[in-house]
Amino acid sequence: MLASLETVLTLARKDLLLELRSRDIVLAIVVFALLVITIFTFAIELTPSRSRDVGPGVLWAAVAFAGVLGLNRSFAMEAEGSTLDGLMLTPVSRELIFFGKVLGNFIFITIAEIVIFPVFEALFNISVLQIETIVIALLASIGFSAVGTAFAAVSVRVRSREIMLPLLFLPTSVPLIMAAVESTSVVVNGGSWSDFNDWLQLAILFDVIFVIASAVLFQYVLEE
Repeated sequence: MLASLETVLTLARKDLLLELRSRDIVLAIVVFALLVITIFTFAIELTPSRSRDVGPGVLWAAVAFAGVLGLNRSFAMEAEGSTLDGLMLTPVSRELIFFGKVLGNFIFITIAEIVIFPVFEALFNISVLQIETIVIALLASIGFSAVGTAFAAVSVRVRSREIMLPLLFLPTSVPLIMAAVESTSVVVNGGSWSDFNDWLQLAILFDVIFVIASAVLFQYVLEE
């Protein structure tokens, strides 16, 4: 158990160290998300009621679309550096490689959300920095990371992977995006936990199903 955890942490640390050297992934995610939020700020005449109505959708659309940029790089670094085959030959199970990549992507998306949420709150003048939205963000980040990692592995050997990943990732993530948007909408309108309990359960169910399914199928994806 400890050896498996150490392997996962080592793989995630490798991606983090590579990102610290280049800062490409997190910077791209943050900049793209902030651009999306800023454009909507100017495109919509924001009144207090309209901000609460459209704000949650804008927030999670920005996170989801920006996350694709980071997820695209999940295996692209190995492919470009011709180290993907070496990663596959490492004497560890494919599931551990999957969870190491998921952890790295989860950290990237979470860091981006830490930057995005305060800026969104300032521009839309609605409070999203609450314990409820933090829980929602964690669940969304887990789901995005699991689904995105699996589809990044599928598309890494495809010539047009920058197009293929969004086509696979975004439709599959619709239930999770809906759950995040609806839950956040309830929170910003003063609702309680019980008011978005069904959406919270949907997010948890999505995470459980896709984490397990992606981990099982991941080994076959890499061997293709």
